[in-house]
Amino acid sequence: MSVYLDSRRKTWRYDFQQNGNRYQGSGYATRKEAVSAMAAHKKRITMTRMGFLTLLNNRLDYIKAYHSDRHYTDNVYMSRRWARRWKDFDCEDITTADIETYLIERKAASSPETANKDLRCLRALFNFGCHPKRRWLAANPCDGIDFFPESRRAKYIPSREDVIKVILAADPDTQDYLWTIALTLGRMSEINRLSWPDVDFQSETITLYSRKKSGGHNLPRRVVMLPRLIEIMKARYVKRDKEQPLVFWHKYFSRKSGRWESGRYTDRKRIMTGLCKKAGVKYFRFHALRHFGATMMEQSNVSIKSIQSILGHENRRTTEIYLHSLTGSEKSAMGVLDSVYGESTQENKDKISGNK
Repeated sequence: MSVYLDSRRKTWRYDFQQNGNRYQGSGYATRKEAVSAMAAHKKRITMTRMGFLTLLNNRLDYIKAYHSDRHYTDNVYMSRRWARRWKDFDCEDITTADIETYLIERKAASSPETANKDLRCLRALFNFGCHPKRRWLAANPCDGIDFFPESRRAKYIPSREDVIKVILAADPDTQDYLWTIALTLGRMSEINRLSWPDVDFQSETITLYSRKKSGGHNLPRRVVMLPRLIEIMKARYVKRDKEQPLVFWHKYFSRKSGRWESGRYTDRKRIMTGLCKKAGVKYFRFHALRHFGATMMEQSNVSIKSIQSILGHENRRTTEIYLHSLTGSEKSAMGVLDSVYGESTQENKDKISGNK
């Protein structure tokens, strides 16, 4: 620990070590200023010493408040693994070498893609603590760690025949759910939040809300309802439970309250596994319906700007990832889906009934 004069720059600087880390400061006009700055720096380090679990819980609370349900769920899943490993650590005691060792183990146990996802989220976790508004941490141990090379694969996009087979293999309520995703290109989380005030039969539009926006705001976008979707929504509206505002909901046993409750779905991923198997097609997830619809529009020469608006993307590059090969143009774009699904639905119904 020392305060000394930098003879070359004619200014004072300080240099000290604490908890195995080295800290420096320079550019002070007098020795007194350097001593005062060093004392403040030491005090800040002492005050910001934080347990890893404390940082983790604060970050999860922030994600839950400002980000999408999916992002929160993904971080909870990874956080459980991090907590088992570093629950007894202070953040300052977790080194870059510790993070690298963990990531190498994740790569060996799973894949480079999984390890890279952990790295992105860990980096965000420590950056959260380093943010100037908080200053809980002095440094991010993830800084300087490179991502592993990944083997990029083209996303699997099911054929329209396979999409229709899966929809027809579902029970009536799930068919409505799948058609709503397919005919709005909505995200699963957006459809799960859909309520009757968001369905406007007069203007024939549905309003979807997405939190995948900068700032974490729940921002709306209106999507044109196609004839098939209008028919589905009207039928569900007639049969709706007037005390339940959600379009799609379920009854479930709540471990927290110890009784049966009703509410929106949080996740319905398992449905697709059974439906794809029942339909005899290669497995795909709900999100593939968005990719499929975007691809069909592109192949029908719909402009990227219209597709971007319908998908609810802020960045055109995100929309381009979806492409593999409320204005009038958007209404025409949605019409492409109506014709694509209409033709295939009738073909598959004929095959099932034995008429073809």
